[in-house]
Amino acid sequence: SGDNLREWMGVDRDAFYDETKFALVPMDFYFPGSKERGDLPPRKGFAGRWHPLILKEMPHIELTILIGQYAQSHYLGVRQGKTLTETVKDFETYLPEHLPLVHPSPRNNIWQKKNPWFKRKVIPQLQKTVGEILK
Repeated sequence: SGDNLREWMGVDRDAFYDETKFALVPMDFYFPGSKERGDLPPRKGFAGRWHPLILKEMPHIELTILIGQYAQSHYLGVRQGKTLTETVKDFETYLPEHLPLVHPSPRNNIWQKKNPWFKRKVIPQLQKTVGEILK
């Protein structure tokens, strides 16, 4: 997943793991387990309680990449589409603050094949935006 995400963003390992450039904030610090079609949801209230405290320590955020339905639901709320696909397809609506993505897991390769617009439209915009921020 990390390799895919770095490729999608157009950055190498050194840049990605440079804490002055990128921060990874999970929706929870506990893995709730898996279900038949993905992971179980994060604990209720965790992100609402802890994210404001964490993000306060990062005052210069220029873009928040929202990976997966739980992050999108938390940060976009009623603004998100009816489905993850709809939200990701409408990514320009959320720029410049947020950019919603499908999870970069290889398990989502089938989703990517069904949605070729993702690699044609979303990935180039992600790379452009990240590249501009890193300059």
